Amino acid sequence: MSTDRARRPVVTGIGVVAPGGVGTDAFWKNAREGVSALDHVTREGCGHLPLRVAGEVRGFDPEAQVEQRYLVQTDRFSHFAMAAADMALADAGFTPDALAQDPYAVGVVTAAGSGGGEFGQRELQRLWGQGSTYVGPYQSIAWFYAASTGQISIRGGFKGPCGVVASDEAGGLDAVAHAAAAVRRGTGTVVVGSAEAPLAPYSIVCQLGYRELSCVEEPERAYRPFTPQACGFVPAEGGAMLVVEDEGAARRRGAPVRAEVAGHAATFTGASRWEESREGLARAIRGALEQAGCAPEEVDVVFADALGLPEADRAEALALADALGPHGSRVPVTAPKTGTGRAYCGAPVLDTAAAVLAMEHGLVPPTPHVHEVCHDLALVTGRARPAELRTALVLSRGLMGSNAALVVRRAA
Repeated sequence: MSTDRARRPVVTGIGVVAPGGVGTDAFWKNAREGVSALDHVTREGCGHLPLRVAGEVRGFDPEAQVEQRYLVQTDRFSHFAMAAADMALADAGFTPDALAQDPYAVGVVTAAGSGGGEFGQRELQRLWGQGSTYVGPYQSIAWFYAASTGQISIRGGFKGPCGVVASDEAGGLDAVAHAAAAVRRGTGTVVVGSAEAPLAPYSIVCQLGYRELSCVEEPERAYRPFTPQACGFVPAEGGAMLVVEDEGAARRRGAPVRAEVAGHAATFTGASRWEESREGLARAIRGALEQAGCAPEEVDVVFADALGLPEADRAEALALADALGPHGSRVPVTAPKTGTGRAYCGAPVLDTAAAVLAMEHGLVPPTPHVHEVCHDLALVTGRARPAELRTALVLSRGLMGSNAALVVRRAA
């Protein structure tokens, strides 16, 4: 591979498996209409736990999406990722025959924060309840956070640069940046994104230690960032996969160029140090804008991290003011994840997909459940806002202290 600075990474395909809809069309319809998918937890074995509300993916049939030989080897989070990858490749206009012509030209990058908790729990229960001979041979790989990258690449025959990003929830944006960098270095195509499945009993118990987790029982009150009633975030499963490739190659094959991955930067400020995240997030925003060659006033919409904890929300609002100046209080801000839940590493990739769709449709989706905003932000609530959108800024922070910002531009 040779580096060509003229190569521009663009998004040509989007695949979504989310509480707000399976498939890009369903996801966008719910996002633009402000439909909330938050509801009471129904997963088996979770009824006695204090987490009452989550974003569950419903209407997803793994057997209809993934071959049986892969289903038995993998956890629910990989089922989501494989299905979303298929959707993204189809959306980008790739056929299996075309991909097989040069398998070394296709790479895979995913991010994961929780891994295969459901699969791991089941096999450990067999170990302690029945004995070691009852533990399946795939226990060693199905729970692993790298499983989705491995299975997508094996299933598709992709032999290009592959990797896994483990950088907290912000890893979803970091993975997209890795894909863009690989394309700039000469890789033809990268399948990139994240999907999570953190709603098995074991996984939920692990999350109960987060003070940022909302255990409110009413779905409409459980996740309301930037309001006086902010009480934490609601977790979710699902995520999105994107196809990122060189713009010139995409246009030569007649693929739809949906958006350019223009800039990215990341910082680290430490676990739950939300006041310090103000400076870290502001630095990430400035870095992403600088890489994109974008002035602050050129940002047309911000997809907020929107953690839902008062001090974290305040830090994010101040970070936008620090990085964007007076424009920070005027630019439309949205957090559609308040209607789907926070799918950890999958959340910022869903936001990136929503940002691309928002630019295509000229609509800023609303922030469900949020009405009384108590920060100096132009938060879009109630209904979608028509707007001419050329540049979107997507933000993400992780509970362990990672911060990331991504700039995407509408296709010319």
